[in-house]
Amino acid sequence: MRRLLAAALISAVAAGPALAQGQPPLRCAVDGTFAPHSFPNLQGGVQGFQIDLFREVARRMGREIVIDNASFSGLIPALNAGRYDFLCAPTTVTRERAEALLFTEGYIWTELQFGIRRGTAPIRSEEDLRGKAISVNKGTPYEQWVVNNRERLNLTLLAFDSQADAAQAVIQGRAYANLSGNTVIRYSASRTPQFVADWVLPGTRLHWGTPFRRDSGALRNQVEDVLTCMKRDGTVARLSERWFGNAPGPDQAERMEFPGYGPPDMPGYDPTPQNPNCG
Repeated sequence: MRRLLAAALISAVAAGPALAQGQPPLRCAVDGTFAPHSFPNLQGGVQGFQIDLFREVARRMGREIVIDNASFSGLIPALNAGRYDFLCAPTTVTRERAEALLFTEGYIWTELQFGIRRGTAPIRSEEDLRGKAISVNKGTPYEQWVVNNRERLNLTLLAFDSQADAAQAVIQGRAYANLSGNTVIRYSASRTPQFVADWVLPGTRLHWGTPFRRDSGALRNQVEDVLTCMKRDGTVARLSERWFGNAPGPDQAERMEFPGYGPPDMPGYDPTPQNPNCG
């Protein structure tokens, strides 16, 4: 694992809290190949929506933060091993994951979307995928979708350690389509003329939340309170517009406050009403 960000000292500034005395830095991790959420910058670190989001979360908590970079497939095992306090990587909240982890409510929606090579006929339905090779980032719900539907649709799974490699497989003709999150597919298409954002799988809208270990309920609630305040004052929406290119509407998770703590109707949900101090 390569640490791309040293411990970032979040200074006390006007309108910001003083550093919490005696508390260790918050520790989290991202997949640094998942543009525009987290990806390399020219100075040798990482940048993106997730980096800006959780630096601001830490600043408002008065804490330092250390953000590591690793392959997504290893992040949840590392979290469970105690290496991190939570994951800064965007993590799709599935029922299976929520049975093993605690999540904040979603701060952005994710939907499963396919990217194809320019010139390929648009995908209209699952039948257009039959017999095709689909590239994915390893260890993600996108890989799981291909696995679950492999026999039914005669799919070939091509799993890569990075989303960039998965998208490149489509451009090179090794895969018919790349399956990933909608924000990532749209961003890849905006940067690569040969790559086109195509069909969104119906009924796949899910929370992208922040995972914690099951014994970290207090910290989960504290981080969610901060995220709620950042929704109320428009910070999450502004970061979304900066990195994804369009302002989220009132029905988007960047602006929506959900009752209680965690995604409603998922394991680990705490119905205690939120009452964050956003002053």
